[in-house]
Amino acid sequence: MSDVFSTDSQGALSGTKVLDLSRVLAGPWTSQLLADYGADVIKIERPGEGDDTRSWGPPWLQDGDRQDTGDSAYFLSANRNKRSLTVNIAHPEGCRIVRELARTSDVLVENFRVGTLKRSGLDYESLRELNPALVYCSISAYGQSGSRSGQPGYDSMIQASGGLMSITGEPDDAGGSPQKVGVAIVDIMAGMYAATAILAALVARKDTGEGQHIDVPLYDSQVAWLANQNMNYLVGGIVPPRLGTAHPNIVPYQTFATADGYLSLAVGNDRQFRACMDCLGLGDVPDDERFIDNASRVKNRDTLIPLIADKFRQQPSSTWLEKLGVRGVPVGPINTIEDVFGEDYALERNLVRRLSRTDVGDIPTVANPVRFSGTPVSYRFAPPRLGEHTTDILTSELGFTAEQVDALRQSGAI
Repeated sequence: MSDVFSTDSQGALSGTKVLDLSRVLAGPWTSQLLADYGADVIKIERPGEGDDTRSWGPPWLQDGDRQDTGDSAYFLSANRNKRSLTVNIAHPEGCRIVRELARTSDVLVENFRVGTLKRSGLDYESLRELNPALVYCSISAYGQSGSRSGQPGYDSMIQASGGLMSITGEPDDAGGSPQKVGVAIVDIMAGMYAATAILAALVARKDTGEGQHIDVPLYDSQVAWLANQNMNYLVGGIVPPRLGTAHPNIVPYQTFATADGYLSLAVGNDRQFRACMDCLGLGDVPDDERFIDNASRVKNRDTLIPLIADKFRQQPSSTWLEKLGVRGVPVGPINTIEDVFGEDYALERNLVRRLSRTDVGDIPTVANPVRFSGTPVSYRFAPPRLGEHTTDILTSELGFTAEQVDALRQSGAI
């Protein structure tokens, strides 16, 4: 039996049906966002195995007897508000099930190697014949066309080859080396681009009645969101270096050591700079021609930063956080993730939402940060067990009988 759930939602995407053929992170992140906004997401998974990330543990979700389940914490991070349907798309009957679901879906998300789904008749051109209104989103390493389209790719290698690691980490002269970001940020950002593109395509469909194919490459997404660092190179002609926690275009804007730890300073204008210098006992510095405006401070950062760093080391973080906070200078502690969820702010903003599943009880999940005034984000049901909703979907969505479902299961199609 599956857990009690309802696809009803008052969210902005209520009534929108999403068929999710993706796995790992970029695609599931996309579909979880759509689900949070009210869409009914059917997650297609391989029978017996499921999404790759179900096995990416420890840590594991535990049941009521404190025994590990087959679901990793990684899987839980990107799969709430979805229904799980196990289908073998290599089986003719499994392929037919997906095609029939696509016939009545608004959106399909997939991240297979380019060309894989064409062999099963599940590519955009094939499904468009069944459902011209379908918005079909393909996420891949290097896009659907071009010399690299057939190549595989994962987050860390794209962080490296797409430029991010070249600007992340301490500089060589400080003993540093290129570093990757501590989460799979390429996948997450590609998922964000995909979600916004899908929403745009749904809006366009209202005028044309037609869906379209959306091509979201991990590599192109990584390059796109380098933002000011891209433009620093394209306009300035200088390859951006690694600066540790420092900002390439704003000074002072970095982490500083204190008497008992670290804090992060983010001075964004001349008023804040003057207030910061007053707090540090360097009240004459803002009038020095070398530091009189941000452009000057960037040019002379190697002179200014040691002056500031020496002052910060003289008192504990708590003292500086209080002094600078009173003066309106943006500054923050270096919190652990435990610190983040332990703060009063996390409770005030309900950053952790708990969803119930019959086999384990409550499952913690991290809140979607968006707050709508009229169509709130919904937290309808927990990340599903593998194949939890297979029978329900096949009977309610496609009209299969219990006997037909059993036959499909025996044949290996589901």
